Amino acid sequence: MNIRIALAGNPNSGKTTLFNALTGSNQFVGNWPGVTVEKKEGKLKKHNGVTITDLPGIYSLSPYTLEEVVARNYLIGERPDAILNIVDGTNLERNLYLTTQLTELGIPVVIAINMMDVVRKNGDKINTAELSRELGCKVIEISALKGTGVMEAAEAAIKAAEGTKTVPMHTFSGPVEHALAHIEEVAVHQMPEEQQRWYAIKIFERDEKAMAQLKLSADVQAHIEEDIKAAEKELDDDAESIITNERYVYIASLMKGCYKKKNAGKLTVSDKIDRVVTNRWLALPIFALVMCLVYYVSVTTVGSWATDWTNDGLFGDGWHLFGIGSSAYDDAINEYAEENIWTPEVVAEVSKAADEGVIGAQDVLDAINDQDFGAFDEAYGSYGDSLAAAGYDISEVYDTAMESAPDTSDYGVWVPGIPVLVEDGLNAIHSPDWLNGLILDGIVGGVGAVLGFVPQMLVLFIFLAFLESCGYMARIAFVMDRIFRKFGLSGKSFIPMLIGTGCGVPGIMASRTIENDRDRKMTVMTTTFIPCGAKLPIIAMIATALFHGAWWVAPSAYFLGAAAIVVSGIMLKKTKMFAGDPAPFVMELPAYHWPTVGNILRSMWERGWSFIKKAGTIILLSSIVMWLGSVFGVVDGKFVFDLEMELDYSLVGRLGNAIKFIFAPLGFDNARAAIATVMGLVAKEEVVGVFGVLDFVSMTKLAGYCFLIFNLLCAPCFAAIGAMKREMNNAKWTWFAIGYQCCFAYAISLIVYQLGSLFTGHGNVLGVIVAVLLIGFICYMLFRPYKEAEHLSTKAKALAQK
Repeated sequence: MNIRIALAGNPNSGKTTLFNALTGSNQFVGNWPGVTVEKKEGKLKKHNGVTITDLPGIYSLSPYTLEEVVARNYLIGERPDAILNIVDGTNLERNLYLTTQLTELGIPVVIAINMMDVVRKNGDKINTAELSRELGCKVIEISALKGTGVMEAAEAAIKAAEGTKTVPMHTFSGPVEHALAHIEEVAVHQMPEEQQRWYAIKIFERDEKAMAQLKLSADVQAHIEEDIKAAEKELDDDAESIITNERYVYIASLMKGCYKKKNAGKLTVSDKIDRVVTNRWLALPIFALVMCLVYYVSVTTVGSWATDWTNDGLFGDGWHLFGIGSSAYDDAINEYAEENIWTPEVVAEVSKAADEGVIGAQDVLDAINDQDFGAFDEAYGSYGDSLAAAGYDISEVYDTAMESAPDTSDYGVWVPGIPVLVEDGLNAIHSPDWLNGLILDGIVGGVGAVLGFVPQMLVLFIFLAFLESCGYMARIAFVMDRIFRKFGLSGKSFIPMLIGTGCGVPGIMASRTIENDRDRKMTVMTTTFIPCGAKLPIIAMIATALFHGAWWVAPSAYFLGAAAIVVSGIMLKKTKMFAGDPAPFVMELPAYHWPTVGNILRSMWERGWSFIKKAGTIILLSSIVMWLGSVFGVVDGKFVFDLEMELDYSLVGRLGNAIKFIFAPLGFDNARAAIATVMGLVAKEEVVGVFGVLDFVSMTKLAGYCFLIFNLLCAPCFAAIGAMKREMNNAKWTWFAIGYQCCFAYAISLIVYQLGSLFTGHGNVLGVIVAVLLIGFICYMLFRPYKEAEHLSTKAKALAQK
């Protein structure tokens, strides 16, 4: 026998946590409405034939939001065998509003009161036996987070599905009950008895969807309307408000008899914390400090250490096991470099280059002065080409010396990296050179360059999962609503942006929770400004290669994205397409709690695994195409294949040289950077993958940061663009969004580069003029009045005068 159980409850009631506990599903757990926009299903553990459907988090069955429509359509249309209604014990009164509606559907209901551990800790008491008697259904105490009582609740739902239907125990005031009785008699008497009351209430509320479904005749509707108007006149309110008030009156009577609060009127621990973290003046500085700390640890310290090992060890030459022999090798190579590489002639050349301001020369010189070969090797690897191009070529000395340099494998316990093992394997089977190049330079080089940043991403995802699960990010959505509303956006817009920190695709899809079409489209257009997981490797690459891992680069990228959203929100709201008041934002703030390690790790793995899968598909294919484009080209009018082909003659080099002029005003007018930017449209990770195949190109710090700005703010990857098209449901709107994102990114990058160049003494008159004009246009859009608001105000006054 197959049993279908619907899991229903308010947002932040622990519903998805309960779903994971019952089914073992790997669904993401978070603290915001709309995380499960579509219904999810799973098989109940240790029970054959029992399917649990996780409905979206809703506050009622009124069809105002997409989540309410999805949940209501499922409950009414598919009528599951039982409903497991999860209720937050710390917000019992608010949660019971939905419960009163569920019990009217004629479907067996079991109530699972969640967070009972918190209720007991607070010294509060819930009389579940009395609550069960009053509501007419089984009530189970659970803690979804700790797993206590969850299976008991599921088994109670199974038992209820095999028993009788739940009959609502609550009644409304005389005038309402009189009208409902008339409606049942006239309109829904032919329906199953257990469904009649729910439809009668919906008709009383003038629910358009219910009325359309029933297809009542005009005469019946007119007769019903008389009864409704009579009740409205007697109770002096509109029908829908009457029902809402009647429900809360009933719930208040329930609370009085079933709920005893120990510290009534006193602040809870969550309230005390909220007084600080949601304070009007402290909320934003605290949030900024938290995000700086998150990115500092993820990109600069713990994440950086793990990524360095992955890039240099796992996907590099190898590593010393447990560090055995590393210090001995460092001493040996530093001593060798001092004698054979850092000769007086080389030091003099590099010093001249530094005096001339050649890109990267000072970094190379600093490493020499510090007697640090590791730093020297990294700096020379990044800036060797710029030194040679400026006439300070030290490659002959370096290359000759490295032929006899100490071998790392001779010191301690050496573990070779993946490229070394692959190369040894290919040599062992005598594979052809072209296959060696494809696998080593194309696949391992491209994909490895991207996968090398996975540790940083996993550390970031752990922090974000903790902040989301403990309840802090829900507060930030509340704080941001206060700020966003001033700029024409709703706090609901922050939720897709928060989800978008993992991946832009689900972030864009989460915009479905926004009812207002204009606000939804604007959110879709701006959500991808926040750096997603795929952009983290770009941030880390620029921070490491050009800024020596400076702590401020990563947080600045995050806050730049947030600023871009605010500025775009203000500007777009000033246009006719997006003008209007932002949608209202209602959200239940969950109590602060310590999340379980399992939930945090599950969230981290969900986000990280999607990135790794992309590396094995899209990025793998892109890296192969990039390698093929670098070895095929046109030389002396002939199309040739050459593993050692110069970039300028290759297909990708010619493409890069053809389009690099576009990016010249932004500071990165070279083929590699141009190709990387274009390939970033396929997948943002491929920006790093390109440099993995073609080698990193040296840029000034200013140009590198502008390269970062453009790639963070321009149009997202193809997958996110596809999600934008689905949500927009209009090709013209999609192209408009892509055009706006690219133009905005170009404008901001140009302003930063041209004004930055002016302050560093390398300004271009025309470029500075264009930058000033762009700043003037942005300021005009930011500070000009809302014309539509004035128009509407005038119109309202005219109507009032009539």
